[in-house]
Amino acid sequence: MGENHDKRITLAITGATGSGFGAAVARRLADNARVAQVTLLLSPTGRRCLLDECGLHLDQLLAWSPKLRHLDQHNLGADISSGSAAQDGMVVIPCSAGTLGRIASGVSESLVSRAADVCLKERRTLVLGFRETPLNRIHLENLLRVHDAGAVVMPLMPSFYHHPESLEDLFQAFATRVLDQFGLTEADPRRWEGTPR
Repeated sequence: MGENHDKRITLAITGATGSGFGAAVARRLADNARVAQVTLLLSPTGRRCLLDECGLHLDQLLAWSPKLRHLDQHNLGADISSGSAAQDGMVVIPCSAGTLGRIASGVSESLVSRAADVCLKERRTLVLGFRETPLNRIHLENLLRVHDAGAVVMPLMPSFYHHPESLEDLFQAFATRVLDQFGLTEADPRRWEGTPR
């Protein structure tokens, strides 16, 4: 799809720690004037992590903006499961090791992995905010496979040069970088501006 239209982006929150990053991206996408719709997908463990780590229920997320809609992850008949649907891309944040493995293998057992597969085959932006440590060889090979298939691998490695004063600072700085991947560049005082000589 072209650059001169309001974007439709899918956001999946899966079962890894770091759901605050996903919540920050959801809010920033919903608040961006160039975004028409954000489709939320939550795995069962992703839903639990969102509640445990952020105190957020799905209905609280949806209340942030009418741009946000939720689709059940088992609904493989949803519009985003087809390449003919008007979508601009997808971000999985946090992306669990299991989700990564299913995407890397082309296993579409849920709407999360199917929507990601559609992005890869249609050459749409797919950002994977991978969250696991330490990494074994399977993780490393799967990261290389999705990279080579066209995904943007963005492990949840926040920056510290902007002197964050809270976790929210870390979440927001990372969300800025995620939005950049979709051409949704926003002003952010946390961006690196260089060191004067």
